[in-house]
Amino acid sequence: MDPAALADRFAALTTAHVADGCLRAQVPVRCGPSGLQAVVAGSRVAGRVAPARHAGSVDVFLEAFERAAPGDVLVVDNGGRLDESCVGDLVTLEAQAAGFGGIVIWGLHRDTAEIRRIGLPVFSLGRIPTGPIDHPVATPRTISPAQAGEWTVDAGDVVLGDDDGVLFVPVDRLEEVLGHAERIRDTETAQADRIRGGVSLRDQVRLRDYLARRAGDPEYTFRRHLREVGGEIEV
Repeated sequence: MDPAALADRFAALTTAHVADGCLRAQVPVRCGPSGLQAVVAGSRVAGRVAPARHAGSVDVFLEAFERAAPGDVLVVDNGGRLDESCVGDLVTLEAQAAGFGGIVIWGLHRDTAEIRRIGLPVFSLGRIPTGPIDHPVATPRTISPAQAGEWTVDAGDVVLGDDDGVLFVPVDRLEEVLGHAERIRDTETAQADRIRGGVSLRDQVRLRDYLARRAGDPEYTFRRHLREVGGEIEV
């Protein structure tokens, strides 16, 4: 899926929809750590992962920019460190000039005010004034793959981010996951409209029917019931 098409598809979704789509497609839900949040609230990012493992200087990022394609998202592995930043305004500006879709950092950033002015979506664990403190000399292995919390990601993944955080989806399962996510979104939108119109969610999901059947079959789950009646609040 080309970057523009991905951005258009994700613009009408949320990461919550995509996470539920992963469950429906039986794809592991690979959410980044909950602390990974946008520098600017409301930012959204969607693109193929361009991984880089930070090693104390910006050359790793410059090499990643050289290798990647427009629309990619720089995913920086700094081991989740909270005692230094690894991305600032110059790297962010260079990423924007290279046509990148954003930056996701398993670590901290600095130059927050300037990053806001630049306008490129940046997600990180937070901010701190100091730059890199001490690192071993970089090697070619510092480019790929990258770690983001418990997940290892590379160019075979896309990263999607919004106000709920970020998650990673394999490129080869992306179309299937997005299709499920869109159907879930449509069902949930209709459910919300009906609640506003006076039809409770309990009535929509036929809660009384579920409770009656569960009384005779303790192994009958709400998840199974929802799938039988077309609900999407739990997939």
